Amino acid sequence: MLATCAAALAAQIAPGQHLTLALSGGVDSVTLLHLLASLAPMAQFELAAIHVNHGLSENAEQWAAFCAILCQAKGIPLTIERVVVDRESPDGLEAAARRARHAAFAHASGDFIVLGHHRGDQAETLLFNLVRGTGLAGSAAMAPRQRRLLRPLLTVSRAEIEAYAREQGLDWVDDESNRDTGFSRNFLRHEILEPLHRRFPAAERNLAAATGRFSEAVTLLDDLARIDLADQLDFPLAVATLASLSEPRARNALRYLLARRGIGIPSESRLVEALRQLLAAGHDRHPRQHFGEWDIVRRRGKIDLEHVR
Repeated sequence: MLATCAAALAAQIAPGQHLTLALSGGVDSVTLLHLLASLAPMAQFELAAIHVNHGLSENAEQWAAFCAILCQAKGIPLTIERVVVDRESPDGLEAAARRARHAAFAHASGDFIVLGHHRGDQAETLLFNLVRGTGLAGSAAMAPRQRRLLRPLLTVSRAEIEAYAREQGLDWVDDESNRDTGFSRNFLRHEILEPLHRRFPAAERNLAAATGRFSEAVTLLDDLARIDLADQLDFPLAVATLASLSEPRARNALRYLLARRGIGIPSESRLVEALRQLLAAGHDRHPRQHFGEWDIVRRRGKIDLEHVR
């Protein structure tokens, strides 16, 4: 596993860069801390850690203390960020906690934030995105590198991580919420993927491998979008540009522009409806589609974005 992690990092980082590990205290991140600490002298990177305390569990302070003791023993600087999670978020507690966590990561120091996601998480994310209808980009699941985020264990199974942790005599904490199948991802993990693996032992590996092929397809579609858009690679965009394309190519071009702005697409059906309204509206109509913090609007022959909050 050390060699796998080293190879994944070598493809992304340069000597002298600063890596900050997202340390929850669970077996995945504790194992990754052990790996990174072992690799840092040879790979010549600086290592620190960040622990995000969501305050959702009665054990949250104990987990923070565990991470502090662990990092102190290894001489690794640790930042503990306490966040407030919106328990009434309309898209659920899981999504709200993830937003709060990634907001903390965005403000963390370092060239890269290193995450302990593994092959099982990749398969789980693929299924989660498929059942939500997020389209091809969602089916690509998690990238080994996504801007500042690095995931060097994406090809490693959870069983391999746990075996390594036991072999190295590592201690970790267990988040009791991981067993609660009321959360969507836990349901997929325990009620879908585990039985699927018992019937089809290669299911997790094959699902994770499929995300790579989906990612390649996304790259090819992005290339096609740039060809179709020519020199209009941002908003405002001429309505005529999209109107001149077939519906799938126009939808692909719109998806590409939204992704460039970091605007998430709730579902493929929402994108289909947005495109239909933008192209079908009469000259005296100004359709508006809401995508998170942005509205897509049409006026005076142009499609543009407006920030709404």
